[in-house]
Amino acid sequence: MKKKILIVCADYYKDIASDLCTDSLKILKKNKINSFKVIKVPGVFEIPVFISKNIKKFNAFIALGCVVKGETPHFDFISKATTNALINLTITYKKPIGNGILTCLNYKQAKLRSDTKGKKRKGAEAANAVISVLKKL
Repeated sequence: MKKKILIVCADYYKDIASDLCTDSLKILKKNKINSFKVIKVPGVFEIPVFISKNIKKFNAFIALGCVVKGETPHFDFISKATTNALINLTITYKKPIGNGILTCLNYKQAKLRSDTKGKKRKGAEAANAVISVLKKL
């Protein structure tokens, strides 16, 4: 498949981001997608702006990162705003965006969902979703 994919990875939680990114890259390589780029951003809120800036340069995108619920409503605002921005981008530009952004109640839950050896490999799931959609477009 000759498609260009941009992975935008929020590395606020560096170990979780690393696991998510590693799994996504494994899936891309397994599917012989060699044209990809990885951009790291400080947090998930920055992901949509980098996708928007690069929307014409790539065929698809994978958004990776993690938001962990704290004691304030910040978690809810960031999660919802980021998800809505990604949905708006994919609908407006008709390009797939795999959402591998974890929204977890605690760090332990996030680690379980990102672990490259675990069953809930969300980075791989986001990459597989994008590849599946690209094949149908």
